[in-house]
Amino acid sequence: MVPKPGDVLHVNRQASVQFGGDRALIFRVIKVSDQPTYYGWIWLTGYVLDRAGRALDRREIYVQEAGLQLADPPPAVVGQPRKPAARTTRRNALRR
Repeated sequence: MVPKPGDVLHVNRQASVQFGGDRALIFRVIKVSDQPTYYGWIWLTGYVLDRAGRALDRREIYVQEAGLQLADPPPAVVGQPRKPAARTTRRNALRR
């Protein structure tokens, strides 16, 4: 599988031995490098995600394409609604 930016992957031992066991991670791809590598291997840039889907760390990883698996995307992170910014006109700013 050739990933594309936006894909959420489960990266484990099948992708590279360094991600075996408790070192497996959920990874959101932001860039697939076109740098030449060994056949079947690729460099990916992206974010390690926590269980809630929040980015914990930006990383570049070297993995085997054949070992990559699409992960179920984590639930969307919903924040608090923002308050509208107070509008200040030049006239109001000068009065103060």
